[in-house]
Amino acid sequence: MKPITSDATRTPHARGGARTVLLAVSMLATGAAFAQDASNSTMDLYGFIMLDTGYQAKQNHPDWYDVVRPTKLPAFEDQFGADGDWFFSVRQTRLGVKTSTPTEMGALTTQFEFEMFGTGVDAGQTTIRLRHAYGELGKFGAGQTWSPFMDIDVFPNSVEYWGPTGMAFFRNVQVRWMPIQGDTRLTFALERPGASGDQGDYADRIAGLGGVSAHFPLPDVSAEYRMGRDWGYLEAAGILRWMEWEDNNPGDAIDLDGDAVGWGINLSSNIKVGRNTFRVAAVFGEGIENYMNDAPADVAPRINIGDPRRPIVGEALPLVGITAFVDITWSEKMSSSVGYSMIDIDTTDGQAASAFKHGDYALANVMFYPVKGLMYGPELQWGRRENARDGFTSDDVRVQFSVKYNFSRTFGGT
Repeated sequence: MKPITSDATRTPHARGGARTVLLAVSMLATGAAFAQDASNSTMDLYGFIMLDTGYQAKQNHPDWYDVVRPTKLPAFEDQFGADGDWFFSVRQTRLGVKTSTPTEMGALTTQFEFEMFGTGVDAGQTTIRLRHAYGELGKFGAGQTWSPFMDIDVFPNSVEYWGPTGMAFFRNVQVRWMPIQGDTRLTFALERPGASGDQGDYADRIAGLGGVSAHFPLPDVSAEYRMGRDWGYLEAAGILRWMEWEDNNPGDAIDLDGDAVGWGINLSSNIKVGRNTFRVAAVFGEGIENYMNDAPADVAPRINIGDPRRPIVGEALPLVGITAFVDITWSEKMSSSVGYSMIDIDTTDGQAASAFKHGDYALANVMFYPVKGLMYGPELQWGRRENARDGFTSDDVRVQFSVKYNFSRTFGGT
């Protein structure tokens, strides 16, 4: 099946505009500095400069040279050339602005944040990528930010950028209602729909397959409930989505119209033991690959034997994802993170034998904080890919060293 639609928040196109964005941020900061009045409005300018460098023992897709993504590991022997590469990157560098203004309806807060990690058509480049463009007033919010289906607090204290492969991780454009706020919270959201499809073995074998297009008549619906406690929290989140695809070749003898329901459950927790934190999550569902941190298509073809008019039908792909890490605080100037994540997808008989089926991800690090605002240290990383039916597997081992300089400044207030 033809790709249904790439979600722009996952792979946004951010060509140019760097000078305009930086000028706007500078003007906002300058304005706030000279506009400190009795309104108690505040603005935080924050970010960090980050260098990543290291050695990759094997190989992966060159556009993803500075991250560990099992989906980007080789699908066959030496797909990406020779083993062993040294890499340098500053693409994690980030800049953001947060504001807060008291109103009669509660605090009006906003967040605008971008980084330099190119994806989509900018994959492999150092270029502006929007992360957050979001505002809240009281119990309502709108814009682009974390989907309620994901739990950002499961992300470990690591320096590898992409993160656990089996974790739900998605910033999406949405409107949300938060009837309960605080350590215990309840959130409902309508999110921008979008999905992707895998044509599998039939990309060049069925006339008209290229004429299939996506249709999303309804927004994705998501919700989360977090129960906060002194020892941490428990969270349950869900997603429900409707996906359609239309055959735009009505004159031929094949009918490729179809639809599927995507759904998912995400159970997560942080558990504090002394100064250490365990971060765990389990995700399962069908047709929710677009919401996962590192997964391919949401929908794939299944052979429909005995029906020449509909030789294939689309199927929402089931998946399971697991994430388990522990962040260890040795002292005020030293910490570690170690853990494992995996994703497993039930592929169909219509997908290629080399289609991605299973991914593993693990890391361990030691980070140092010699002074406020500075972090550095080494990290050992591992990723593994398993194909659907041809028995091929590939893996990668990396040693990365990162240096991160944080900065922040608050303007306004009293």
